[in-house]
Amino acid sequence: MIAPVFSVCAASPAVTALLGTDPVRLYPFGQQDDTVVYPYVVWQNITGAPENYLAQRPDTDSYTVQVDAYADTVDEVIAVAMALRDAIEPHAYISRWGSQEKDPETKRYRYSFDVDWIVVR
Repeated sequence: MIAPVFSVCAASPAVTALLGTDPVRLYPFGQQDDTVVYPYVVWQNITGAPENYLAQRPDTDSYTVQVDAYADTVDEVIAVAMALRDAIEPHAYISRWGSQEKDPETKRYRYSFDVDWIVVR
């Protein structure tokens, strides 16, 4: 009932080179602790549904997941987004390139995108 965002991205050497390994700074929304280390990534399900059939139980679940990367610089946040893209695309489809912005309070940069993921049960 959850897309394998963490396991796929944490298996990528390019992602862990940017987000670390202990821990990998890739968190479901609400799971990032109070000690913020940049760059980091958060993600959450936007929508999800089982592939329902009349004659049997669903064999897949579909998700749209929002991914948000945060970093100290524009170059760093773009590098993180590119590493995530390269890790995710062999497994799922990126369906939206979202906003890129500088947070007025933290002065950090954000890059957002959505992923459509079909997960076989």
